[in-house]
Amino acid sequence: MKAVFLTDQGRVRQHNEDAGGIFVNKDGHRLAVVADGMGGHRAGDVASEMTITQLKNVWEDSSGISTAGEAESWLRNQITEVNNLLFHHAMSHIECDGMGTTIVAAVSTDRFVSIANIGDSRCYLLNESGFKQVTEDHSLVNELVRTGQISREDAEHHPRKNVLLRALGTEKAVEMDIKTIIFEEGDLLLLCSDGLSNKVNEKEMSAILTNEDSLEQKAATLINLANENGGEDNITLAIVEFFEFSEGDE
Repeated sequence: MKAVFLTDQGRVRQHNEDAGGIFVNKDGHRLAVVADGMGGHRAGDVASEMTITQLKNVWEDSSGISTAGEAESWLRNQITEVNNLLFHHAMSHIECDGMGTTIVAAVSTDRFVSIANIGDSRCYLLNESGFKQVTEDHSLVNELVRTGQISREDAEHHPRKNVLLRALGTEKAVEMDIKTIIFEEGDLLLLCSDGLSNKVNEKEMSAILTNEDSLEQKAATLINLANENGGEDNITLAIVEFFEFSEGDE
């Protein structure tokens, strides 16, 4: 398993409200997370940072997650705990009123990946079948597309594109999507905030991920392209590549 995480403020925003990382637990399994914070008075970065710090600490102390059911339960339970943490923090700190964050998180082992998401941060999979988005955006525009009221082309330029139907920390209870996919030799997982997916299309993402560059170079190229295309938002991504373990691999 190889993985890389990269975040960038972009060309317009005054500060970075995205957060994320790639963390390893006691069994050597990885948790990749991207969170895109929102809220006034810089509360967005509070929400995303709290989310990542909490998940990192719990994950690095965890072990014994060997099945998809165990990985999905861990994601559901811990993201629910983070929701409670954020909600009560916002209730007790007036400057954080209304804060929240998107989240996309992936637990990867040498046999499968379990993915959870809330909001419009995404997970894509590159495998022998091609490149595809494996999460569903919890956004007003995606709901309009899903119900046939607008086309996917219309969605790209819709004036309410940034309106979310779900976020972490904004309500007492939260719903999340969780699924497990098989992860095989050579497969790549891309997690990203909408600062990337709004500026780099799937064809461009696929072309960059399938070239001969290192994971670090691929990540930097994706960030650079999002900035070249405007960079109006913070840009954050994690790439996880699966390969067979051999002696000395981490």
